[in-house]
Amino acid sequence: MAASTASSSRPADPTAVAAALVVGLLLLIASWTALHGWFFAESQISDLPVYIKYGNRIAAGDVPYRGFRVEYPPGALPVFAAPALGHAPSSFDSYRRVFETLMFLAAAFGLLAVWQALRCLGTGLARTVGVLVVAGLAPLALGSVVLSRFDLWPAAICVGAVAALVCGRPRLGLALLGLGVATKLWPGVVVPFALVYVWRGEGRRMALAAGGWFAAVLAAWVLPFLILSPSGLWHSVSGQLTRPLQIESLGSSFLLVAHRFGLEITMRSSHGSQNLDGTGPYVIGVAQTGLQLVVLAALFAAFARLRRPMPDDFVRYAAAAAVAFVALGKVLSPQFLIWLVPLVLLVRGRRGLVATGLLGCAAVLTQIWFPYRYWSLALAFDPLSSWLVFARDLVLLALLAVLAWPKTGLPRPRASRCAAPRRLSRGRS
Repeated sequence: MAASTASSSRPADPTAVAAALVVGLLLLIASWTALHGWFFAESQISDLPVYIKYGNRIAAGDVPYRGFRVEYPPGALPVFAAPALGHAPSSFDSYRRVFETLMFLAAAFGLLAVWQALRCLGTGLARTVGVLVVAGLAPLALGSVVLSRFDLWPAAICVGAVAALVCGRPRLGLALLGLGVATKLWPGVVVPFALVYVWRGEGRRMALAAGGWFAAVLAAWVLPFLILSPSGLWHSVSGQLTRPLQIESLGSSFLLVAHRFGLEITMRSSHGSQNLDGTGPYVIGVAQTGLQLVVLAALFAAFARLRRPMPDDFVRYAAAAAVAFVALGKVLSPQFLIWLVPLVLLVRGRRGLVATGLLGCAAVLTQIWFPYRYWSLALAFDPLSSWLVFARDLVLLALLAVLAWPKTGLPRPRASRCAAPRRLSRGRS
């Protein structure tokens, strides 16, 4: 994966920009097709059996969280239920075909949102083509994990929200972030930056109105289940908050390397993942969570200090917050990289070029061992896989540093159509 450097601020020909979108979509189709063959089809580790169980229970009339436990927020339920509706109990093959179609549509929506955001950022044709080519080919770097996880959906929602915000539609942007949080929580790290961006650009009244849309959409998904089964809903949230140190996380990667030099470590499966057990991993997990919160707070403080943040500033800080959440979290599953692709691709200039290269490197390093050597890592602490996980996690730290580094000392991209300070037009959604 690679991105082009910032291009001229001269408006691109609309026909050529539309053609770039078509190229991106065609490459996405080709990438999606390739994932079903070659080495991509070997040794897959799929979450579909879990999704099928949820979908069949919903299609049979059971109430999620009350009739059965669900480990995901309510906004994810339609994705699980749709492939099973009308023919429950659904077979694996029939469910898989519908589910993969939904994920392809989510990927296409995400690519369309990236394209729209680039237009509103005033991106030139050369960079637009480069970004859309990378977006279309990204599934090949991420691997078969994109076919069997629903993470393309919250990623598309989040980049759709970012696109709406940089295009001057704050209500729509915050409403989409509400849907994103209701679907998989992590888009919540973008919300504080979005509110400050709207407040500084449009004023307090619009920020409150947009925040109201965020709260209303989130409540519409959460409140019905909170009323029907507060304990069941809380179980899904608390289960995510209390997860142990997962074997692929940053802290675990240091322990895996230390194991090569004699440190004793123990793996235990729980919370749907393989984790390192014991006092040491627990302490590291607590410290890592603290560091994650400190870094997110520091990013927000830096963004809040900007008197009039530009669209490019908002995009960069949104991407940095998402990377910090992933790189420093106690859990770092391969599908989490899906969240980062559309946001990092929107970062312009040399910073964006380096960031995109680092993310591509992290994706390829992950695909070398996942899923092919995952169980060797989890059950036997495979040396090669341990080093690859360690290298991938360090690359993600480097990506965070590139995105978070102050502008001083980095070339500032030439001004775009949206770069001049201005107030967003009032009354737009």
